Amino acid sequence: MRALTLVCLVLSLGARAEPAGKAAAQQNQQNAAAAAAAGAGAVIVATQAEAGEDPFAFPAPTPRARQWLGYASPWTLLILAAILITLAAMIQKIDPRRRKRIRRASILYMLYLTTFVFAAILAGVHAEGWARRVWFLADLFEVLVIIDFVAILLFDLVLLALRIEVANIVHDLALGAAYMLAFIGILHRSGVHLQGIIATSAVVTVVLGLSLQATLGNVLGGIALQLDDSIHIGDWVQLSSGQQGCISAIRWRHTVVETRNWDTIIVPNSVLLGENIVILGQRQDQPVQHRMWVYFNVDFRYSPEEVIHTVDDALQSTPIANVASFPPPNCICFDFARQGADSFAYYAVRYWLTDLAADDPTSSAVRVRVYVALKRAGIPLAIPGQALWVSMDDPEHRERKVQRELQHRVIALEQIEMFTGLSSDDRQRLAEGMRPAPFGRGEIITRQDSAAHWLYVLAKGECEVRVRGEGGAEKLVARISGPNVFGEMGVMTGERRTASVVAATEVECYRIDKDIFKSVLRNRPEMANVISQVMAKRRVELESVRMGLDAEARKRRAKEERSEILSSIQTFFGLDDDKV
Repeated sequence: MRALTLVCLVLSLGARAEPAGKAAAQQNQQNAAAAAAAGAGAVIVATQAEAGEDPFAFPAPTPRARQWLGYASPWTLLILAAILITLAAMIQKIDPRRRKRIRRASILYMLYLTTFVFAAILAGVHAEGWARRVWFLADLFEVLVIIDFVAILLFDLVLLALRIEVANIVHDLALGAAYMLAFIGILHRSGVHLQGIIATSAVVTVVLGLSLQATLGNVLGGIALQLDDSIHIGDWVQLSSGQQGCISAIRWRHTVVETRNWDTIIVPNSVLLGENIVILGQRQDQPVQHRMWVYFNVDFRYSPEEVIHTVDDALQSTPIANVASFPPPNCICFDFARQGADSFAYYAVRYWLTDLAADDPTSSAVRVRVYVALKRAGIPLAIPGQALWVSMDDPEHRERKVQRELQHRVIALEQIEMFTGLSSDDRQRLAEGMRPAPFGRGEIITRQDSAAHWLYVLAKGECEVRVRGEGGAEKLVARISGPNVFGEMGVMTGERRTASVVAATEVECYRIDKDIFKSVLRNRPEMANVISQVMAKRRVELESVRMGLDAEARKRRAKEERSEILSSIQTFFGLDDDKV
């Protein structure tokens, strides 16, 4: 009791000290209240203490207590050790992340074991007074160990099996309350007068409450955040400062937020309660996804409808990693020239991000898709108004540029088997009719079962040829590299695509329409034989993957396909059979 009285007097004197700083007036009021409360506590404690009283002179345990509460009973140690090992094995198997609670129970058990052995030694040397004091501690630790075992069984095994999630702070509050009740019960059973302790505890609580308002505010904020279930571990939040991050832990005093920059922000819980916090990507009964923006500019030579249609088709035709399919990504024109100073319209792509940690890589992939789509459609990005582009654009310069491009196309045609039999004039005619068609990585160039009367000349890059089976799953059957050609079946026979071709890298392609081929074949109808042979070879390769044909079957099938394709070419282009 003397010690408790001394504590209250010290708190009273400390609370009367003069504070310094901007909040001196408010702190003076708080100190005065704390001093009054501490002084009252000292008076109460002094009146409760009796002369010569030793609060730790506990009475000796009764025989019944020795029998049922573990006094001098080694079997209690063994039983509790067996329970601890069993619970540890179950936690390791069910959820190893909860092993820290086993560590706490192990520490309490070791304290119980230590005090048990020490009390037994004291009793053996007939130090009864000290033995009773240590038996009290052993009794307390024994009860705390049992409470920990019950908490592990209830919160970490039973409720987990029932799929009932309980916040960590609820577990801690329940366990703390059980500890306090056990401590008070053991004190009462040991003959300690609780009136003075309870009065002093109330006074100390008031003093600490006045002195530690900020800390208590954070602690109560942590309790409120976990009990009202407003934020969870794994949520992405935007703080009032504009910083974004993922919540990795909610503790008693603070919340831990990890940013995309590999930094960690420690946010006091009172700040989260007192300010507006945005939880990113969350809407009731909807998947987690956050709207993102990607901006670009196109000048006024191209209508907004054409630009929007081109970009929307590119974004929605082939999925992009981490971009939600619903709502689908889309393009909008959100402004024209600002203050009459710009010579272009402002566009933006809106997409919904499913992995909030991958914002920059996903926006980069969207920009690549927009760039290649606009380039494929012949729509250049706007040049900034402050840039000055100077170029010699006389007729001779333009003609040299055209000839360089035609020569590049002719070289690609010369290296493709299907066009080796053409004359230089025929290849020149095809080159003049080729249209640029670039594609980005992952884009579908041709889709299986779709109708299209054109083929693609692959000048640079790699593509994957995929065939969709009966179950709907696609199978990779070949990889083709430039220079090469694909999609010839549609332009030569009018048949639907027999496979899908996907860009494995950024590819440079040219498109040749049916009319261009028709003009060449009418002048060189014997080319239908060479083309049909190449097309038959490719078709048999696809069918052998689907049906598992052997060498003999492939050879027989190639002959049949060549005849069938040749007939289809003649019919499709209206060629005279006698000339072939």
